[in-house]
Amino acid sequence: MVRLVYILAPSHSGSTLLCMLLSGHPDVCTIGELKINSLGDPDRYLCSCGQPIRQCDFWRRVTRTMQQRGIAFDIARAGTDFHASPSRYVQRLLRPLHRGPLLETLRDAALSLSSAWRTNLPCIQASNVALMRTICDTYTAKVIVDSSKIALRLKYLLRNPRLDVKVIRLIRDGRAVATTHLDPARFADASDPSLRGGGYGASRQPEQKPIHEAAMEWRRSNEEADHLLARLDPSRWTQVRYEDLCCDTDRVREHLYRFIGVDPAAAAPDFRAIPRHVIGNGMRLDRTSEVRLDERWRTLLRQQDLAIFDSITGVLNRRFGYA
Repeated sequence: MVRLVYILAPSHSGSTLLCMLLSGHPDVCTIGELKINSLGDPDRYLCSCGQPIRQCDFWRRVTRTMQQRGIAFDIARAGTDFHASPSRYVQRLLRPLHRGPLLETLRDAALSLSSAWRTNLPCIQASNVALMRTICDTYTAKVIVDSSKIALRLKYLLRNPRLDVKVIRLIRDGRAVATTHLDPARFADASDPSLRGGGYGASRQPEQKPIHEAAMEWRRSNEEADHLLARLDPSRWTQVRYEDLCCDTDRVREHLYRFIGVDPAAAAPDFRAIPRHVIGNGMRLDRTSEVRLDERWRTLLRQQDLAIFDSITGVLNRRFGYA
C-alpha cells in the first residue's frame, strides 16, 4: 500500500508551505497538488526547480515510468482529478462540496447511474496510485504528501484499498484566507512578481473574489471538512493551525512527523535543502527558507469587510479560537 498524507484545508491556508516543510524529511516526498488541474499553459508553467515543467528532468522521468506502468501520462492531462469527466451529468454532480452522510449517499447513488463515472472512476483511482508510487520510487521515499485540500477528493482516496491514508487538517484564520482571495497574485504567489501566475506572469484576476464570496468559501470548506472527519477514525487524522506552523515550526513539524510515522531526527533543518518538484502556490518558486506569519489582513481589511465576514462566518472562526 502507498502511504499517503492528505492535507485537508480551504484554499490559501498554507498547504503548499506545509507540504514543503514536511518534505524536508528524506522519507517524505511531495509534488504538491496531486490532482494536477491548474497549470494554465503547461508549456510555460514552471516547476519549483525553475524549469518549464515539460522540460524538467524529474517530470520527464515520471512520464516514462508511468508509461512503463501502462498509463499514458501527460502532465497537462494527468488523469488524477476526480472532477475531470467528459460527462456534464457527472460534472454537475461533483460540483457541490462534500456534504453530510445522507447527501453523499444520494450523490453516490446518482453517480452510479452514469456509465462514464463507472468507467472513469477505476481509471482515476489507478492513475493516482501509479503516480504516487512513481514519485515515491523516484525520490526513494516512504510517504507522499498530497496538498490538494479538497474533501471530495479525499473521500474517494479513502475508498481506495491500495492507499494507507492519514489526514492533516490545516486551519487558518478565515480573515487571512478571505484577504488572500481578494488578490491571489499579491497574497498567495511568488515574492518575485515576474514569477507569479504559474511562473510566467499569467493573470490571476479571474480568481479574485469579493469578501462575501471569500467568507462563504472558507466557511463551506471547513464545514465539508467537519462532515468528512466526523466519520473518520480519530487515529487517522490530526489538526494544526497555520499560525502555530509559522510561529513554532520545529515543534509542529516534529508532531506531524510522529503522526506520519517517520523519525523527526532525520529531517533536514532547512526544508529547501532537499530539491523538490512542486506544483501549486507560487511560494514554491521562492528561494528563502524563512517561515514568516502573514497577517496582513489586520491592516488591509476595512471595517465593512470585517463586518461582512463576521456576519457570514464569524461564529465558525471563533470556534477555531480566532477572536
